[in-house]
Amino acid sequence: MSSSAILTALNSSNTGMGTGIDVTSAVNSMITALRAPEQQWQAQQQTLQGQITSLNQLNSEISALSNAVDALNDPAGATVSRSVSSSQTGIVTGSAANAAATGNHVVVVNSLATTGSYYSDSVASSSTTLAAGSFTIQVGSGQAATITIDSSNNTLDQLAATINGANLGVTANVVNDANGARLAIVSNSSGSAGDLTITSVANGLGFTKGSTGANASLTVDGVPISSATNTVSGVLNGVTLNLVSASPGTEVQIGVAANATQVTQAVNDFVNAYNTVVQDLNAQFAYNSATGTAGALSGDSAARLVQSQLLGDINFQVTGTNGFNSLTSLGISMNNDGTLTVDNAALSDAVTNHFADVQNFFQSANGTGFATNLHNQLASLTDPTQGAFYVDIKGKTDTQTGLQDQINNFEIYIASEQQLLTTQYEQVNVALMELPMLEQEVNAELGYTNNNNNSKS
Repeated sequence: MSSSAILTALNSSNTGMGTGIDVTSAVNSMITALRAPEQQWQAQQQTLQGQITSLNQLNSEISALSNAVDALNDPAGATVSRSVSSSQTGIVTGSAANAAATGNHVVVVNSLATTGSYYSDSVASSSTTLAAGSFTIQVGSGQAATITIDSSNNTLDQLAATINGANLGVTANVVNDANGARLAIVSNSSGSAGDLTITSVANGLGFTKGSTGANASLTVDGVPISSATNTVSGVLNGVTLNLVSASPGTEVQIGVAANATQVTQAVNDFVNAYNTVVQDLNAQFAYNSATGTAGALSGDSAARLVQSQLLGDINFQVTGTNGFNSLTSLGISMNNDGTLTVDNAALSDAVTNHFADVQNFFQSANGTGFATNLHNQLASLTDPTQGAFYVDIKGKTDTQTGLQDQINNFEIYIASEQQLLTTQYEQVNVALMELPMLEQEVNAELGYTNNNNNSKS
């Protein structure tokens, strides 16, 4: 820094001779003035960071919208889901896989599947010592296994642990009641094929059969069916029947239909996700007259592109759907701010009474359905390497990095200037501190000379 600049700074601070100067304060004041360009760069960085944050938020919202659209576009998703109704849920209920054939069926449950079991003679308690002996356990037509009672397992508790640890296809438990403790052994498989046989071989415990494993007996549309379990699948393609109780002669109406509830929920999920994006965009573009500002993305090209595409895509129409060719025809209307509103009564009617047309609207057989089209549009925005958001965010991030490089380089310059200014101001400070002494010396010298001249005259 030039001497004139330093003197100007000293004059402006009203520093007096002999009093010295505050070197740190003076240098900091000069450095603050030098930092003006850096402050502009930092302000630009803050603006960019706000835009990047808003873009990431918008990208996340678009991804959520894409997921909601995919639920409508999924060939195994909501639009092909099925529900099962029963006229007698206390007798039989059901469930169906996606795309199971719709229709009505008549089911009669004659008897439920049962599980084979045995229980032992009672003893005083689960820890009572048992006599040595052995017995065999056989599940169905499988090989019989011999269980030996000896000093290692001669209580009911120990015996239950031995049986369960042998993986014989049964489960053993100790049952306690007023009569004492008994060992209950139950087959792990219901039906006749899993029936249980226990035979005492030598002393030890005696066993009594509790129940016999038997198959469920039912008819489906008049066809007799035998099932080893009370969960019957494979009789009706894609449909599982759950037998709850036996009621011979009672006809239960089972209906397999499109799952209107899941489709309605999927449509509402899509509308909610869509509205979240639109409301975010509206906030970005809204101008605040009080502050004279708009949102961080008010001038962003990617945000404008999203807004333009969504408004166009939402009006997409398909053909060959018997009049159900647009969101409006399904009871979904657009508000003045671009958000959507669902008329649930109209949507429910369309889904319930015109399910195939609704499905074709979202998933047209030729690949031009509403959900397919919107999925492709959103994919072009959110692609992690080429999408509009990626390109925009990367550009702003690169600019941020460039500004940081400028700031880092400028900081090196500032550090050198601060060192130079400190040295210069310290030198000036020393000179100012020495001026009073110099003045005294000069005055003393001048006074001495004047006295000498007067004495000679």
